[in-house]
Amino acid sequence: MPIISAPHEYNEDNLYVDLAPSFGVPLYLKCEGFNFSGSIKQKAALQMVEGAEKAGRLTVDSILVESSSGNLGVALSMIAASKGYRFVCVTDARCSAASRHIMRAFGAEVHTVTDAAADGGLLGARLAYVRGLCAADERYVWLNQYVNADNWRAHHQSTAPHIAAQFPHLDALFVGAGTTGTLMGCARWFREHRPEVRIVAVDTVGSVIFGGAPRTRLIPGLGAAVRPPLLDEAFVDDVVRVTETDTVQACRRLLGHGFLFGGSTGSVVFGAVQWLTAHADSLAAAVAIAPDLGERYLDSLYQPEWVEANYGLGPAA
Repeated sequence: MPIISAPHEYNEDNLYVDLAPSFGVPLYLKCEGFNFSGSIKQKAALQMVEGAEKAGRLTVDSILVESSSGNLGVALSMIAASKGYRFVCVTDARCSAASRHIMRAFGAEVHTVTDAAADGGLLGARLAYVRGLCAADERYVWLNQYVNADNWRAHHQSTAPHIAAQFPHLDALFVGAGTTGTLMGCARWFREHRPEVRIVAVDTVGSVIFGGAPRTRLIPGLGAAVRPPLLDEAFVDDVVRVTETDTVQACRRLLGHGFLFGGSTGSVVFGAVQWLTAHADSLAAAVAIAPDLGERYLDSLYQPEWVEANYGLGPAA
């Protein structure tokens, strides 16, 4: 049994759900929501904070600041509380109320952007606000998950090798795309050590990460209104795009089997099942990464009135 003295010292890396009985394809779901911040973002948050500490950028007078749609902000709030830093999270209306409450409970300041930028949408507006803070006060330290190499290094050092150890005969790995930190870290590791594994990115319709026209998206986590600088498509074998309606349906199907996951997981599972249905004859094992659990989305994704108002879907059967 592990004994820890700080919350970021623990991360459950070996829990998988076999989705074959539920979806009829050879797919295992790596569950990343069982740590003290509740998501896979804890890995990147810790790596970026400790990288800034080693570089001497963080001091006792520093104020951490980051743009986040929810999970990274929660992870940084927890780490800041543990390490004694002040933290400001700049988010937007898509961030769940639960995530904002958790951040404030940890002592973070949460600023919610309401007006989209002409170039870059709400993300562009968040980034502009962060830049303004940093320009006005040198105490602000922006980790900048969108360009910070420690974002992908966290998964290169941890997530990918853990998956490889658990599945020595892995054929395909499905990873959701947001900042693309998780995607790039895993893709780079498998290209170096297990190049036969196919890396499939899952994105949302309306995201511009892999091209396409921008569209309003309501479910936080995957997708972006700005192409992530971390992305190198040479490491990605295939891309699957999922509508938010399909995300809701996948989450409801998981819920029907007793699993309450977040929207990103619904998107990744739907995309993986869709891809595997066309390729399963030649595959023995595939893994999809579930970034978080579903409790933070009870007032949106799992709220029947919200779903019906936004997607026209009636109550789940």
